[in-house]
Amino acid sequence: MAVVVSAPGKVLMTGGYLILERPNPGLVLSTSARFYAIVKPLLEEIKPDSCFWAWTDVKVTSPQLNRESMYKLSLKNLTLQSVSRQSGNPFVEQAVQYSVAAAYAIADKDRKEVLQKLLLQGLDITILGSNDFYSYRNQIEALGLPLLPESLAALPPFASITFNSEESSGENSKPEVAKTGLGSSAAMTSSVVAALLHYLGAVDLAHVKCSSDLDEVHIIAQTAHCIAQGKVGSGFDVSSAVYGSHRYVRFSPEVISSAQVAIKGAPLTEVVLEILKGKWDHERTKLSLPPLLNLLLGEPGTGGSSTPSMVGAVKKWQKSDPEKSQDTWTKLSEANFALETQLNALCKLAEEHWDEYKELINSCSSLKPEKWMEQATKQSHEVIAKALLGARDAMLGIRYHMRLMGEAAGIPIEPRSQTQLLDSTMNMEGVLFAGVPGAGGFDAVFAVTLGDSSNHVIKSWSLQNVLAMLVREDPRGVSLEAADPRTIDIASSISSVHI
Repeated sequence: MAVVVSAPGKVLMTGGYLILERPNPGLVLSTSARFYAIVKPLLEEIKPDSCFWAWTDVKVTSPQLNRESMYKLSLKNLTLQSVSRQSGNPFVEQAVQYSVAAAYAIADKDRKEVLQKLLLQGLDITILGSNDFYSYRNQIEALGLPLLPESLAALPPFASITFNSEESSGENSKPEVAKTGLGSSAAMTSSVVAALLHYLGAVDLAHVKCSSDLDEVHIIAQTAHCIAQGKVGSGFDVSSAVYGSHRYVRFSPEVISSAQVAIKGAPLTEVVLEILKGKWDHERTKLSLPPLLNLLLGEPGTGGSSTPSMVGAVKKWQKSDPEKSQDTWTKLSEANFALETQLNALCKLAEEHWDEYKELINSCSSLKPEKWMEQATKQSHEVIAKALLGARDAMLGIRYHMRLMGEAAGIPIEPRSQTQLLDSTMNMEGVLFAGVPGAGGFDAVFAVTLGDSSNHVIKSWSLQNVLAMLVREDPRGVSLEAADPRTIDIASSISSVHI
């Protein structure tokens, strides 16, 4: 009876800061890094007197953190009450409450009886995150291994996360979670919501052809994520976790206002119904990297950055200098649109002139960008080469205006160390462009490479003390999986139901 659902992490390629305000779009790529939620009953059978119970048990296990949390779920108001000494995870807790409430809210009378029986068996939830979500750089360096993807691949899947040494012997020790900026909380929340809604019969992820079931997963995951983090964000990370790679325009924050009221005591089922019926005006358009273009992520190891504080600094600058900030904002938006236009053009050219497209990409993959036009021996080659160089120019514009914004706001959106790394990367053979994802800072860098050119970028990064990660673009969103990922070889598995 176990249900296994996965949801991907993300890379926001364009739209940093702008995406917070409608109608500015962002291009977000979903990745091969995935969170898995496994839901099954705690009890094989319902006890004879269980129909009189007002509570049922919920167990949440995170093996990588060596954590197990126990809760009581009220069958009257559908709220969780922790009975563990360890602190819980607010994202998981809100995901459980809103998913169960949604299942009740949309169920008819007969379905409510089935739902009641399912819940009386208790909920056993296990959460696993791909290693890519976390930094294992310290362990690799401590073992004397080279900063190469092969060293990451040698780690066991779902490896344990290091504990703070000063607290490791104490009962209340907290896991030292050094993250890589792939949106772990959004992917985790989305996987738990999707798994619970499928398990409870509220959606069917096995035969999803229309988007209504995915839309329900998206709305509940967005709501739970916003309530857990205490603010309404842009939501691109949850959207990509549910739908996969796409062009995204945020929803109006007011649509979740009823959920914020719920914290003050409104019945959760009523709140969920109102949210599901609300005007969700987000926009998403299918978009992923063109064929033969590859996403590469690098971890510089220079420490993380606080996105909320960086966003706060940009907003403060906007208020203090509205004229200059609006000018930078407009030019950055134009550069973002230019990159989107060139990527769409490349996708169309690949579709209409595949042989020429493949030939030129493979030729350019071993050459520096200034040599690409020389490979254009046919008219179709020339159009493709111009689109490639147009994409490069657009990214250079994005980086320039992001740096201007950072300097004006007094924050390191593209720190000097990252600038040097990105410039050297963009000068390598076969590199289309490189940048800092999302809000920028020290978390990570990304590159988009042509054909088989990733290997020399990986080796060059290693010499510059940058660890290339195993993660790649995977345009899928939430997926119903065939088995517990710990029992199969994820890399070679093709058994999941792709949505």
